Amino acid sequence: MNTIKAAIVGASGYTGAELVRLLINHPHVDIAAMTADRKAGMRMADVFPHLGGLSLPDLVKMDEVDWSGIDVCFCCLPHGTTQEFIASLPQNVRIVDLSADFRLKDVEEYAKWYGDKHRAPDLQKEAVYGLTELKRDEIAKARLVANPGCYPTSAQLPLIPLLQERKITTDNIIIDSKSGVTGAGRAPKEGTLFCEVSDAIHAYGVGTHRHGPEIEQGLSETAGKDVIVSFTPHLMPMNRGILSTIYVSLEEGVSIDDLRETLDTAYAQAPFVRVVEEGMSPATRHVRGSNYCLIGVFADRAPGRAILVCVEDNVVKGASGQAVQNMNIMFGFDETAGLTQQPMFP
Repeated sequence: MNTIKAAIVGASGYTGAELVRLLINHPHVDIAAMTADRKAGMRMADVFPHLGGLSLPDLVKMDEVDWSGIDVCFCCLPHGTTQEFIASLPQNVRIVDLSADFRLKDVEEYAKWYGDKHRAPDLQKEAVYGLTELKRDEIAKARLVANPGCYPTSAQLPLIPLLQERKITTDNIIIDSKSGVTGAGRAPKEGTLFCEVSDAIHAYGVGTHRHGPEIEQGLSETAGKDVIVSFTPHLMPMNRGILSTIYVSLEEGVSIDDLRETLDTAYAQAPFVRVVEEGMSPATRHVRGSNYCLIGVFADRAPGRAILVCVEDNVVKGASGQAVQNMNIMFGFDETAGLTQQPMFP
């Protein structure tokens, strides 16, 4: 297959560094440009020493990139800064946007949750939500893919097939999620200082987290009606990983075995999503550094209820890995290209 040229915009953050780690071994991708305005002129090895020794272009400002030779742009900018930039790119450049700017289909909903008017509403209409395993056909044809949030990936992958097959009700879905600190980004903040995070766990964005409406959008689209969930994220004293514990009610006559069978069938051809053996509880250490997502299915002691446990690496399957997976589908590459790293343990 031909080799394509990629640009990573916002390469000095965690997702940018992870894209470099994954793409440097991709058989069909050359990293042709990387931007980081505050660190323009620096080598990637100076920003991330673990990426030293690689043949990489220096970091430049966004307006210094020659887009004429670029096939795909990975956009790793903060939300609110992406819309006008993506709208300015040449039509021949395909885009995987890792920000939240194109995930919500309703631009009014975006303004409500992100506190600013959407600046590219026409472009939003063509954006495809890139939950890879469930949107392959649309992703293959897309010019702009909105990479899902890390929490929504861990919530929707277990729930959507069960809602689609009417195995669970749309009522009383509770999603309790816990994330490593990389999910907050690399910019220094008081709440992510070592002394604030170490030896502690705390809930945040309680009842107000922006990933709530993103989750509900996918579930409502599947169910054909509005689905409201209770979603609470927590920050854990670890670098990587998300574990979502999800509580659901079964439809009448549905068993735990039915849930397991439905998920097994839904992901039988999915290289990165696996339903674990009965009785096994997935842990973040089982997926660290990989693009895998593991799902456990358990009976609740409350009659008619079930518990789903889903784990992923928030920087890989929850961000950069899924972005590469989406790019592979967009360009007709093997879906696993550049993503075959097994989890790191211990």
